[in-house]
Amino acid sequence: MALKKSLFFRQDGTFKIVQFTDLHWSSGGLLDLRTQSLMQEVLREEKPDLVVFTGDIVYANYSDDPKRSFLEAVSCVEASGIPWAAVFGNHDTERIVTREELMELQLGCANCLSEPGPEDIFGFGNFILPVNGADGQAAFALYFLDSGSNAPASVGGYDWIRPSQINWYIEQSKKLSAEYGGPMPSLAFFHIPIPEYKQVWDNEICYGVKYEDFIPPIINSGFGAAMVEQQDMLGTFAGHDHINDFYGDWYGVRLCYGRGSGYNAYGMAGFARGARIIQLREGARDFETWIRLEGNKVELEQPIHVPSQNQPELMDAFSLGDSSEWWLTDYTC
Repeated sequence: MALKKSLFFRQDGTFKIVQFTDLHWSSGGLLDLRTQSLMQEVLREEKPDLVVFTGDIVYANYSDDPKRSFLEAVSCVEASGIPWAAVFGNHDTERIVTREELMELQLGCANCLSEPGPEDIFGFGNFILPVNGADGQAAFALYFLDSGSNAPASVGGYDWIRPSQINWYIEQSKKLSAEYGGPMPSLAFFHIPIPEYKQVWDNEICYGVKYEDFIPPIINSGFGAAMVEQQDMLGTFAGHDHINDFYGDWYGVRLCYGRGSGYNAYGMAGFARGARIIQLREGARDFETWIRLEGNKVELEQPIHVPSQNQPELMDAFSLGDSSEWWLTDYTC
């Protein structure tokens, strides 16, 4: 499938991405409309070049028509004219609808850049978006990976990025690096955090907060090792754990959580919904990132976590203090 639009760095050399995660859109009720208002505010204030949804866009268990809900969830971004792309989470297709059907909806949206991806690897929606430089050539690569849903019953827990996807990433990385003349700076987006997210929190200085326990895949399939070996990946962006928003450096790869965006998802009193902002700069092997919250508030610097220090007890992860429709939520990621 040919891309409907090409992505380019701006004339000032920057490229801005807004990450929305875990919208949990159900049936267009008051909480969904509040989510939409938040997204509109973020788009208005940040004026991004690309929007990325990192899964659980739809709360399929609480929607009579998940297809309609999906289109409602992305409608304000689609209407803005800003290019966007998405990966799937564990709630998007838990009933009634399939990943193939939701991808077909995306392919019908004029501003969506998502692709089904290769048929011979695990998942649906594994693809790459290049960001072109001033010379019109790819200068940055954005990888999108389907991290699955629930693991096979014989293992339990959540799914993992499979070997076929990792091999695909390695092949694409080598190809792009050959064209670029060295490892092409890259980012990756997926829904379920890889096990290394726990490692970086437990062992490294991180920025941001962890208000709920990790529930990573039981199986560590080696995607982290592959990224380190390829030397191209600058950062990864996940969702799934709604009230964690930290990032930390893991052997040169910055592992980042988004900021939970949806009001139909579980939350915590005092922990505002928002979005993570990512800004690239052409020619730089680095990126800036910050959090924009509801009410036009910005967190340019997040709290520092030092693993050797005593940390406070986890707060009540399931307090929905600002939600009058708590019964719409469940307590799973």
